[in-house]
Amino acid sequence: MKKQKTTPESNINLFDHLSEELIFLILDHLKANPFDLKSFSIVCKSFHKLESLHRKALKPLHSKHLPKLLIRYQSISNLDLTLCPVVSDECLSFVSSMCSKMLRCINLSRSRLFSHLGLSSLVKDCCGLVEIDLSNAEDLRDSGLAVLAEAKNLEKLCLARCKMITDIGIGCVAVACRKLRFISLRWCLGVGDLGVGLIAVKCKEIQSLDLSYLPITEKCLLQVMKLDCLEHLVLEGCIAIDNDSLAALKHGFKTLQTLNISSCENLNHAGLSSLINEAKPLRQLILAYGSTVTPALANSLQKCSLLQSIKLDGCQVTCCGLKTIGNWCASLREVSLSKCMGVTDEGLSYLVTKHKDLRKLDITCCRKITHKSIAQITNSCTSLTSFRMESCTLVPRESYVLIGQRCHFLEELDLTDNEVDDEGLISISRCSKLYSLKLGICLNITNQGLSYIGMSCTKLTELDLYRCAGISDKGILAISDGCTDLQMINIAYCNAITDISLISLSKCTKIHTFESRGCRLITSFGLAAIAVGCKQLTVLDIKKCYLIDDLGMVPLAHFSQNLRQINLSYSSVTDVGLLTLASFSCLQSLTILHLKGLTPSGVGATLLACGGLTKVKLHVSIRALLPRPLIKYLETRGCSFQWRDKEFQQAELDPKCWKLGLENTE
Repeated sequence: MKKQKTTPESNINLFDHLSEELIFLILDHLKANPFDLKSFSIVCKSFHKLESLHRKALKPLHSKHLPKLLIRYQSISNLDLTLCPVVSDECLSFVSSMCSKMLRCINLSRSRLFSHLGLSSLVKDCCGLVEIDLSNAEDLRDSGLAVLAEAKNLEKLCLARCKMITDIGIGCVAVACRKLRFISLRWCLGVGDLGVGLIAVKCKEIQSLDLSYLPITEKCLLQVMKLDCLEHLVLEGCIAIDNDSLAALKHGFKTLQTLNISSCENLNHAGLSSLINEAKPLRQLILAYGSTVTPALANSLQKCSLLQSIKLDGCQVTCCGLKTIGNWCASLREVSLSKCMGVTDEGLSYLVTKHKDLRKLDITCCRKITHKSIAQITNSCTSLTSFRMESCTLVPRESYVLIGQRCHFLEELDLTDNEVDDEGLISISRCSKLYSLKLGICLNITNQGLSYIGMSCTKLTELDLYRCAGISDKGILAISDGCTDLQMINIAYCNAITDISLISLSKCTKIHTFESRGCRLITSFGLAAIAVGCKQLTVLDIKKCYLIDDLGMVPLAHFSQNLRQINLSYSSVTDVGLLTLASFSCLQSLTILHLKGLTPSGVGATLLACGGLTKVKLHVSIRALLPRPLIKYLETRGCSFQWRDKEFQQAELDPKCWKLGLENTE
C-alpha cells in the first residue's frame, strides 16, 4: 500500500493560529450538545486542555468523582451537586481548596450528610461565593447559618424547607451578609416575624423575598415594606396574614413587580388593597387558590396600570369579576384561570375582547365554556403564543379549526382530553411555530390529522399522544420524518404502535424523554433502535411493554449511557437484563414492579452495582426478602425506597372505557 506523501502544508494546524478567546467562542456554540464538547476534547491534547479551561459549570454524577474532575477543570465558578445525594464535610473541604479563587455558586439542594464544619471551610476559603442553595437541608441548624455569616459577599441564599433553623440563625445571616439580594425561606417553619424583620432591616439591597408558609404577621411586613429595592415577594400560604392586620399598614409596597399571595385564605380585596396600595410598578400578580374573584377584588387592582400577568388558578370566579378585570386600563399579556370554578362563556368572552394583546391563556378544566368562548378567544387574541385548555369537554370539534385559522403565532398548545378531531389538527398544522403539542386522551384524532402536524410543525420538540387510540405507525412515521428536533414524546397506551414507530423515531437523535408504557406490540428490537439512535435519552418508561425482555437491555446499556430514570414494571426483563443496568453511571431512579423473572438476589446485586441510585420503587412483598443491612447501606448511600402494594393488573381497559370510568369518578 502506497504511503501518502506529507507536505509542509499538510502539517499545518489552522487552530494554532486562532487565539484562545476565539476558540472559547466556538466552544460556546457547542454547549447545547454535551457530545459535541466531548468530541472536541478528545481530538488532541491541546483541545483537551482548552475545553478544560473553558468549562465554567460542573454537574457531577457522584461526589466521589469530584477530586478527578476538579483537578481537570480548574476554572469552575458554578458547581451543581444536585445529582450527589451524599456530600461529606471532607468533600466540601476539597472543593474549597480546589476552587477557592473561582467558585461563585454552589447548589447543595439535593445533598445531605454535610455539617456546619464543611460549610465553614467552604465559605472561609471561597471568598468570591455569591450564591448558595441549601434547600431541603433538614439537618441544617442555626450553627450552620452562623457559619454562613462568614460569606460576606453572598447575594443569593436558598433555605427552602430547612425546618430546623430559627430566627437566631437568620439573624446571624442578616447582620453579616449585607449584600443579599435574594433569599428563600419557604417552609422554614421556625422562622417568624423577628427573623424576617432582621432581614428587612439589615439587608437593604433585597430584591426577591420568598416567605411562603411562614408563621408571620403584619409586624414584619411593616419592615419589609421599607425595602427600597424589593421587586419580587412571595407570601404563599401565610395564613396568619389577614385583612384586619393589613388594615394597619399605611403604605403599600412601592417597588414591587411580582406579588404571590396564593393560598392566603384569610385575605380578600380589603387586605389586597393594603398590600398594593402604592405598588405602581406591579407587573405580575398570583392569587391562586385564594378568595372568590368578585368585582370588589378586581376593582382593588384597577390602579395597577402596568399589570401584565394575573394568575387566579383554583379560585372561585364570578362572571362580574371577570368583566371587571376586562375593564382594567392595564393591557394584560397573561391570564391563568386553570381549574377555576365559575368561568362561563359570558365572563371569559368579555375579558378576552378587552385584552386583545394576550400572549398566554390557561383555561384548563374550565368545563362550562363552549364554542362561543373559543370563537371569541381566537377572534380577539390572534397573537397568542401559549394556549392551554385541557379538559374543556363542552367545546365541540368545529371550535379547534378556528385555532389554526386565526392563532398562527402559537408555540405551546395543550388540548389534552378534548374533542378535537383530524379536521382540527389539519387546521392547527398551520401553526408552524409550535414546539409543544399535547393531545393526550384525544380519542377522535387519527393518523391523517397527525400526518399534517408532522409535515408542517417542523419545530416541534414535545408531543404528547397519551392514550390516543386512533394513532398507529403511519402517524408516528410522519412525525419522525418532519419533526427531527423532537426531544420528548409520549405514546403511552397507543396500542396499535409497533417496532416500526420506534425504528422511525430513532432518527430523532435529540429525544431525551421516551414514554411508551402499555404499548403491547413493541419488542426489544424496537427498543434497541431507540437506544442506538437516541443517545441523549435520559428518561425511559416501558412499563407494561410485555414483549421487551433482556435482549432490549443490552443495547440500552451500551448506547444510552445518559439514562437517569427507567420504569421496567410488568415487562419480561429478568435478573440477567436487570444486571446490565450496572453499566449506567447516570442512573438515579429505578421502578421495577411485578417483574416475574426477578429474584431477590438479582435485585440486591443490581441495587449494589448501581452506585448513583437515589430513588427505587419496589413491591412491598420483596422487602422481607432483601437483607436488612443491604437496605440500610443503600439508604446511607443516598437511596430512598418507595414500597408499593399494588396488585398485578392483568389487562388494560379500552381507552374509551377508561375515560368513561375517569369521568364517573369525577
